This record gives sequence, C-alpha cells and structure tokens, in this order.
Amino acid sequence: MPRGDGTGPRGQGPGTGRGLGGRNTPTGRFAQGAGPEGECVCPSCGTVQAHKPGQPCTEVKCPKCGTMMVRK
Repeated sequence: MPRGDGTGPRGQGPGTGRGLGGRNTPTGRFAQGAGPEGECVCPSCGTVQAHKPGQPCTEVKCPKCGTMMVRK
C-alpha cells in the first residue's frame, strides 16, 4: 500500500484480494447438496414423494404425470 490509502498496486483495490469469494460461489462457500432428508415435489400436479439419497429430485419423474420433480 504505497500511499497508505488501502488501494495497493494498480488493479488491486479493496475487495479484490484472497479471502473474499471462493472457487464455487460468490460468498466463498462451496456448493453442497440439500442432504439426504426431504421430499421431491411435482411442480405440475403437486405430488409429493420422499427423497432418495444419491438421486437428485430433478432426475426423478412424477409417478402421476411424468414431469420432472423438484426438491422441497
């Protein structure tokens, strides 16, 4: 910080150093799944079924209408 104003060398002002942000998300937290518990819900007809660990809800088809389900 040559001038003592916190800007440092050219192009490296406050907020550009390590420690702000991360590799996967803007907040520095690494992306994680929602966990093994929960339910899968059909956005079309509202059918709810238990989530199966290891299988994302977005890969499960609704047993009633065939629409891909979402995580609740």
